Amino acid sequence: MPVPDPRPNILLIVADDMGYSDLGSYGGEIETPSLDALAARGLRATDFTVTPGCSPTRAILLTGADNHLAGFGNAVGFMGPRQRGKPGYEGHLNDRVTTVASRLRDAGYHTYMAGKWHLGGRPAQWPAARGLERDFALLDGSGSHFSDMSHPDHERPIRFTLNGRRLDELPVNHFSSAAYTDFIIRSIEEQRGDGRPFLALLSFQAVHRPLAAPDDWLERYRGWYAMGYDSLRAQRLARMKEMGVVGKDVIASPRLPGLPAWEDLTQQEKNLAARKMEVYAAMLANMDFHIGRVIEYLEMVDELDDTLVIFLSDNGAEFVEFADRRENPSSSDVPESWGRKGSAVAYGPAWAQVGSTPFRMFKGYLTEGGIRSPLIVAGPGVAREGEVSDATLHVSDIVPTLLDVAGVPSKEPSRNLAPLEGKSLVPLLVAGTEEVRTNQEWIAWELFGNRAVRQGKWKALSLVAGAGGSGEWQLFDLREDPAEMRDLSGENPGKRDELAALWDEYARTNGVILTGDGPFARAPFSELRAGSRGGMSSPVRPRFRPR
Repeated sequence: MPVPDPRPNILLIVADDMGYSDLGSYGGEIETPSLDALAARGLRATDFTVTPGCSPTRAILLTGADNHLAGFGNAVGFMGPRQRGKPGYEGHLNDRVTTVASRLRDAGYHTYMAGKWHLGGRPAQWPAARGLERDFALLDGSGSHFSDMSHPDHERPIRFTLNGRRLDELPVNHFSSAAYTDFIIRSIEEQRGDGRPFLALLSFQAVHRPLAAPDDWLERYRGWYAMGYDSLRAQRLARMKEMGVVGKDVIASPRLPGLPAWEDLTQQEKNLAARKMEVYAAMLANMDFHIGRVIEYLEMVDELDDTLVIFLSDNGAEFVEFADRRENPSSSDVPESWGRKGSAVAYGPAWAQVGSTPFRMFKGYLTEGGIRSPLIVAGPGVAREGEVSDATLHVSDIVPTLLDVAGVPSKEPSRNLAPLEGKSLVPLLVAGTEEVRTNQEWIAWELFGNRAVRQGKWKALSLVAGAGGSGEWQLFDLREDPAEMRDLSGENPGKRDELAALWDEYARTNGVILTGDGPFARAPFSELRAGSRGGMSSPVRPRFRPR
């Protein structure tokens, strides 16, 4: 009989395009009992950041290296001519990084993944080639959640792999959140008898557009959003203050210019807008239900107490209203079809701003609304049950944490590999330590030409003109002003310049290549933020769709 391994199992759960305030445990009204229960027995982080794009975040999450070193200096599809083909801009995980799955597998862990991959589409870049023992992976960044394998933006089917082989057909009853959950449970069950621990990456497609949910979920939130996005945002902020997720004096960023007040919409526009949010809520609640299935399974087989569970979102809320449909939305994509197979609906910038409460902007932007994510950690070694931490954390901290709890040295196994950027969260997860970074340590970002650097409470931010900025550095005190409404660079130019110099160091160290032809150069900010009646009416083709 195998001797049980004392090292913990690891369940890493990633949501796609979920807003910061969507979960009940972060102030949202959507019913998320599974994740709320996880938060009640674990630690919630309120100052955890990712990148504003899917694949750059996932590259850091799995390798611990900066995305510019790992192969995703820019998002796939947005590489500029001066970036394309350069080191760090390969558009897939390159040979300068190894994954935490490879390192844990070498240390005796079983390694499984199900869901969105988006880290390389060729066989040598598939999950099976990057340390995953078993996989059921969507190689693309998005697509239908049903069995049709369609994508609104192109004609070819979306691509899947199953245990290292191409999968060309899905079961008729396929729905993404259910199918990925089934695969993770089945993989754990089939090998749990050998006593080895597992790393399971459950990488949901939800809640990425097109919004979708099984038919029996689509009416669960009917009527919930008649109050509109302005009132809902205020309600969420009030709950967040009560729960200690944000400070009592925090003021939310204002409604974006170009987005109409809810009261200024026609009744038909209100009905259509509310229905989109209803479908979004159903999709998120369904994802939470399937997370609950994994938790219940682990409890049933007496593995839950030995499993470290980590939950996060890969970036801020998605602001697009409809997927592309090649500029010709299907005539069947009417409110009655929203959420069902063939629909390309998304919920638009006004609801995305609700998801980002109280922060500014959303996915694609280096403002806090684009990079702030929930983080819930529960399980063995997490002594701070039900507590909230405002420590400054980053997605690069996940790999050092997983190596730490698994007893694997954090030092890179080869001198040729990019260094790990983050810090282990283990001291934070054990009662007594409040911070993992000193006020002198710093984190930096770049994506789509936008730049940011964070040191302690200070954040310097530079947005290009198409993203609503001027390219000049601004300075914010995030402890007092998390919505980034008061630029303090005029009052404290020395700190602004100090942080800008740190960003220059970051760019040199990580091979950042700035280019002026990114998506914000193609989409004037005034068009992006206004859309079609603020994203409340007819389908539009967004000019900027960060993935």
